[in-house]
Amino acid sequence: MSETIRVLISEEKVDERIRELGNQISRDYEGRQIHLICVLKGGVFFMCELAKRISVPVSMDFMCVGSYGDGTSSSGVVRIAKDLDESIEGKEVIIVEDIIDSGNTLYYLMDVLNKRNPAGMKLCTLLDKPERRVKDVKVDYCGFEIPDEFVVGYGLDYAQKYRNLPYIGVVEGLD
Repeated sequence: MSETIRVLISEEKVDERIRELGNQISRDYEGRQIHLICVLKGGVFFMCELAKRISVPVSMDFMCVGSYGDGTSSSGVVRIAKDLDESIEGKEVIIVEDIIDSGNTLYYLMDVLNKRNPAGMKLCTLLDKPERRVKDVKVDYCGFEIPDEFVVGYGLDYAQKYRNLPYIGVVEGLD
């Protein structure tokens, strides 16, 4: 059976919420510069749209950290495939993630980055699945809390497919 995609969050709702998050971050960091760290690959769509809506000075860097592979559930093993290009020492850092479910990846990543002495570090995610949380990570800026369903679109993928969907959809028909 072939999978199908059911719309969970429309493109318009995603766009509106990212605008709200950009406004909130701009207010919270008024008069300061922030350094966004995108967790690749899924976070790139969200971070680009978010950065356009932040009115304070922004710099960016990218990391590739993962624990999924081609499956639909976390392998539990976290690895850094691409590290930061610049030091974050003394910077106001916001980690930008597409989705947080178990929290294993972000717990590990935040521990690694905290040891690099940023001035402050917060976490911003487009999607949060709190009912799947295994590790306690504090989400400072959340786009949407969603149910425990396998989602794609807006950077999220299933076996490298569906990242380019402009909405958040639920994959149905997986065996």
